[in-house]
Amino acid sequence: MVAPTAPGDRSSREEFAQRLLKGSAKLSYAPIVDIDWDAPLDPDKFFLPPEVVTLYGTPEWDAMTRAQQIELSRQELVNILSAGIWFENILNQALLRDLMHKNPTASATHYALTELGDETRHMVMFGKTIARIGGIPVRPKLVQRMFINALPLAFRGSVLWSAALVGEEIFDALQRQIMEDPDLQPIVQRLMRIHVTEEARHIQFARDGLRKMVPTMPRYRKVLLANVHGLGGPFYRMLFTLPIQYHRAGLDGADMRRVARQNPHFHAMCVTSFASLSAFFAEVGLMGRLGRRWWRRAGFL
Repeated sequence: MVAPTAPGDRSSREEFAQRLLKGSAKLSYAPIVDIDWDAPLDPDKFFLPPEVVTLYGTPEWDAMTRAQQIELSRQELVNILSAGIWFENILNQALLRDLMHKNPTASATHYALTELGDETRHMVMFGKTIARIGGIPVRPKLVQRMFINALPLAFRGSVLWSAALVGEEIFDALQRQIMEDPDLQPIVQRLMRIHVTEEARHIQFARDGLRKMVPTMPRYRKVLLANVHGLGGPFYRMLFTLPIQYHRAGLDGADMRRVARQNPHFHAMCVTSFASLSAFFAEVGLMGRLGRRWWRRAGFL
């Protein structure tokens, strides 16, 4: 993996992109062959660590059998992987549109194309994992898919990198908690290791882009960017507690969503997942008052 960029890093965008390209050449994966898709699933192992499941620590969780807890972890993993597929779709569309305006000979362009390749492989990896564990993808409704397809029109420059960080860093923080759990299905551990390794480069590319853009950004744009990312808070709160995942596990969807949203363990997980990104936004001057309020009200601060 590539070392994180420090606040004092003065390398140019091109130099930084060249470092990432070298890192990609040394360590990248092809999930089709790098994951053993025929390996059996262990019926007594979780698909997410219990501590990451939204109902963990509640009386409702304690009343469930281990088999029921494992099934809920399976459904919540399917929900997370489904969301990952749709977000990678948005990011890929936005990157392609942005590249239409870039120099095709530049190293930064070449790394953006490398990231596109990584993300398409991740979509395949997520889809194959959902199928392998016997899940049904959680698909957005038609009107939501129309909105998703429109988002890349607005994602360019600093907005693109800010959106990429909101979409990637929270999942990345969760995956780092997940992948070391010995009680986890091996296929899930392998998936998380691959994704964390390659997403580390994507996150640093986005961070470097913002770090270099903010000092010369017009004030109105900086104020807008420092607050609009706060919409990620209520979005993630909604995403992590979708009723369908509880319903598919044989529970009352609306009731369990309420329980999860009041669960202090779930709130602590949300705070942990946002901590690194929150610190970065504050460091580069992109944590506005309204944005902070939205993240706090959603339970991420």
